Amino acid sequence: MPREFPLNRVRNIGIMAHIDAGKTTVTERILFYTGRSHKLGEVHDGQATMDWMAQEQERGITITSAATTCSWRDHQINVIDTPGHVDFTVEVERSLRVLDGVVGLFCAVGGVEPQSETVWRQAEKYSVPRIGFVNKMDREGADFYGVIEQIQKHLGANAVPLTLPIGGGAEFDGIIDLVKNVAVYYDNDDQGASFREEALTAEQEVVADEWRRNLLEKTAEVDEHLLEKFCADEEVTPDEVRSVIRRATHEHLICPVLCGSAFKNKGVQRLLDAVIDYLPSPVDVPPIIGACLEGQPIERTPKDEGRFAALAFKVVSDKHVGKLIYVRVYSGALNAGSYVLNSSQGKRQRVGRLFKMHANRQEMVDALYTGEIGAVVGLSDTVTGDTICCEDNPIVLEAIEFPSPVISVSAHPEDRKARDKLQIALAKLAEEDPTFVVSSDPETDDTIISGMGELHLEIILDRLAREFGVVVESGKPQVAYRETLTTTIDVNERFRKQTGGHGQYAHVIFKIEPLDPGQGFEFENEVKGGNIPREYIPSIEKGIIGTMKEGVWAGYPVVDVRVTLVDGSHHDVDSSEMAFRTCASMAFKRGFMKGNPELLEPVMRLSVTTPEEHSGSVAGNICSKRGRILGMDIQGNAQIVKALCPLANLFGYSTELRNMTQGRANFTMHFEHYEAMPFAIAEEVIENKRKRQAERG
Repeated sequence: MPREFPLNRVRNIGIMAHIDAGKTTVTERILFYTGRSHKLGEVHDGQATMDWMAQEQERGITITSAATTCSWRDHQINVIDTPGHVDFTVEVERSLRVLDGVVGLFCAVGGVEPQSETVWRQAEKYSVPRIGFVNKMDREGADFYGVIEQIQKHLGANAVPLTLPIGGGAEFDGIIDLVKNVAVYYDNDDQGASFREEALTAEQEVVADEWRRNLLEKTAEVDEHLLEKFCADEEVTPDEVRSVIRRATHEHLICPVLCGSAFKNKGVQRLLDAVIDYLPSPVDVPPIIGACLEGQPIERTPKDEGRFAALAFKVVSDKHVGKLIYVRVYSGALNAGSYVLNSSQGKRQRVGRLFKMHANRQEMVDALYTGEIGAVVGLSDTVTGDTICCEDNPIVLEAIEFPSPVISVSAHPEDRKARDKLQIALAKLAEEDPTFVVSSDPETDDTIISGMGELHLEIILDRLAREFGVVVESGKPQVAYRETLTTTIDVNERFRKQTGGHGQYAHVIFKIEPLDPGQGFEFENEVKGGNIPREYIPSIEKGIIGTMKEGVWAGYPVVDVRVTLVDGSHHDVDSSEMAFRTCASMAFKRGFMKGNPELLEPVMRLSVTTPEEHSGSVAGNICSKRGRILGMDIQGNAQIVKALCPLANLFGYSTELRNMTQGRANFTMHFEHYEAMPFAIAEEVIENKRKRQAERG
């Protein structure tokens, strides 16, 4: 079956925002107005099409990104609705990796909130063009112009309003379209599907003239032809303005911003128009760059006749069809029944069925073409971040980086029979979610599950019970501490072991030095003259890495160090890979303990919105948890307390905050960075861990 829409009429967009900004409600309106659905699904009554998981419907939040396809103005729009809660930031990260454009949603009352900044930075990381939509203009306290200022101040974006609100709160009646210079009113009788355009009133013209002039000034700054017409006071046509806005949006020179109320069915059609008019198609973005199997960079131009290349960005276990691999096709076409190469793993695989996804519903297709997003059945060995491509011209696309988990709990099945069932279920969930990690405590044989926050692990445990029928008891949350050293140390270690027959001999001299936070581990080999044969060098590195994973001082993984192998010696008969691995491990342990080790803890960025009368106690409580107040902002009649605080002191904070403020405050937090702990507290953490080990003992 040939493709339905030409490539230049395809848009791959995501909806991203802070939690509760209205992403899913906007997506539901998009589906309704484009004819994809014939009934408006609402988040508050658990009927939203895109929130299909039971946990999403019960909590009224989005947990997993959902993809769908619709059409508008003879264009195909592939939409991914992403979660706003920080615990599920992996869903935003992998979605942005494969999208060409993004709609950033902002609450007209809340403005630029903490997670708004996080997702905006993620979009900047992948250089994804953005347009803004200020939602919830019907709420009391809505301030469109205040949000525009916040976008400029907090996000550093050149925000340019394309529509203005007519009224606000309960008086929000419609919008002013600055490009066409008309007022737009929506008909409530058919849920906003029809609207009418009217000439501006004298009062509306006063506001519109000021902001239309702002629009023309901003666009004239990036286009000489428009600048000449603007300076000569000549008439500028809507098509000329749209053309310049489109180019400037693609080049990140401006960020067009619209407004409306998705819940009240106002402004969404203009948002759809903006997606078509201003966000790029696959042919408008630069060709995807990857590497051939030898490592040299190569690129793939987006065209159906090109060499096939796609990125697997999500894995889902479906009880009806099995393992679904979500892919974005960058070039060529993927046909059902064909053979492809998983170049990331060097495995040939057969494509089974192909689907276009509509949340959790599948529409079977014969092929996925360039620029399309769909799901594949049959790629059993493929995981998130893998490249699949044609066999005759392999390419490896850049994989997706995911943050490390910051919180862990132990999981115990109710009985022995459930243990095997638990391991299978955990393996499937870990395959779906790269920020969910399963490990085993070698001392206690406990299963340890790690994730991005308390809600993340709560959802995992809930899914284990509902989807896999495994009920587990979870232990107390444990913080994912890290170890590092603070001074440079030289180590000279010799390992000799004589037994009957061949002995064991290895000798290494290396330097251990600290790296800047977040730099991980580096290994450099500076051995000259063959004092250590080349075949033993990988064993030395493996010995060091193995020791780092286990930890040296407190039993937590070691991070941010560089090891430089300087010299050593070997024995022609007694040296072996095992000897050098053992020697390197011993040397690293001894050197690390001499390097003034310190314990690192995850620090969270905390944002608490509280009535003014409780702001003092909220700030004092944060300080009592070793938190640092970064500042306080005023939002209406509320105070926003911004702070950094160790994760270890934030367990159960939601209950504590509720009691402190009579349930009137709320908060968000997300992982910021690892930071050194005070030595006395680090000693206490280590002592408590030793006690737990002794009790299990």
